[in-house]
Amino acid sequence: MRPWLKSNRGFLIFLLCFGFFRTAVADWNPIPSGSMRPTLLEGDVVFVNRLAYDAKLPLTDIAVLALGEPARGDVVTFSSPRDGTRLIKRIVAIPGDTVELRDGVLWLNGVAAQYREQAAGLEALAYFGSTPSLQAIESVAGSERQVQSLPAVRARRDFGPVTVPKDSYFMLGDNRDNSEDSRFIGVVPRHLLIGRAVRLLVSADIQGDWMPRLERVGKSIN
Repeated sequence: MRPWLKSNRGFLIFLLCFGFFRTAVADWNPIPSGSMRPTLLEGDVVFVNRLAYDAKLPLTDIAVLALGEPARGDVVTFSSPRDGTRLIKRIVAIPGDTVELRDGVLWLNGVAAQYREQAAGLEALAYFGSTPSLQAIESVAGSERQVQSLPAVRARRDFGPVTVPKDSYFMLGDNRDNSEDSRFIGVVPRHLLIGRAVRLLVSADIQGDWMPRLERVGKSIN
């Protein structure tokens, strides 16, 4: 064993450093579902900055140093407070905010979001066919993003109002009618945040011909 360890010492050190990097500094996250359409597509791989908010002990949720504050509009990865599954959603409300959905319209602290540049399209279904979709730019509380609704799909379009407690965040998927988010799993405590998704690394059409989507490589996530 000792000769083997000695001859592979460099490789083992590399693995340790790589493991530390991925669990404490930065990571990548493949997108398996359409819950963040149109911002993120199935087959995207995003770069996640694990030091955006807190420095944590590797392989734990224990924060040792606060480095930044999560903001409305940030796209983040986190562990689901319900079952620990890693998810990626958008922060729409921060501690102290009162958030509500009325017939699909987001309300924040008593102010309704504004929607512009609406465009109709079709959304492919998981197993067969497609359904009408509607995309728009949603603006509220100084942040904006492109969101999508699926008018023909039965979904939870009314929620709240709820006030976000201290050190917690309310998450929504940009694909509002096809996302398991804080409407279903509750608010997300800060210690369950993994990091902020900042950029696309690579992308491929995993639902079609698996060809790379070169136009998405390196794209900033807004």
